[in-house]
Amino acid sequence: MPIPLTHLKGFEGAISIPAIGLELIERLSASATEGAFSIIETINAPGFGPPRHRHQEAEIFRVLEGRYLFEVDGRRFYAEAGDVINVPGGVSHAFVNVTDKPASQYIVIAPGLDAVAFFTGLGEVMRNGRPDTDVLNVFAEKWGMEFLGPPLKASDTPTEA
Repeated sequence: MPIPLTHLKGFEGAISIPAIGLELIERLSASATEGAFSIIETINAPGFGPPRHRHQEAEIFRVLEGRYLFEVDGRRFYAEAGDVINVPGGVSHAFVNVTDKPASQYIVIAPGLDAVAFFTGLGEVMRNGRPDTDVLNVFAEKWGMEFLGPPLKASDTPTEA
């Protein structure tokens, strides 16, 4: 499928989800690529990351700044600025910023996801803090996603060097 030429300028505004220490900017929407992929940029507060989850979309993470502990399909490892992590669709994953400063990532999602709608909705579900997994899964069901448990902790240890 050919992807149309797109040229976007400047800052589009961030989505904030304090319960998981997230600031997110959609850099390229799924509609701009006719659903092929979407791109988001995230800033994660120290000690924060999303709950363990899985979805059918694949994600390619490039760490821009900081250091993260990732868990992908039960394997834990550190990723630092410049590292690229490919998470296949359908695989359980999570990550946490293990530094004492904000860390950031650039994430390609394929096929594309309406990131603004998803993360705005997730922010509403989490407006009073992170709810339990059952409440998150009521929201996630319409997105073909499943939350599997709590976020990683910065004190968790890797399974790989």
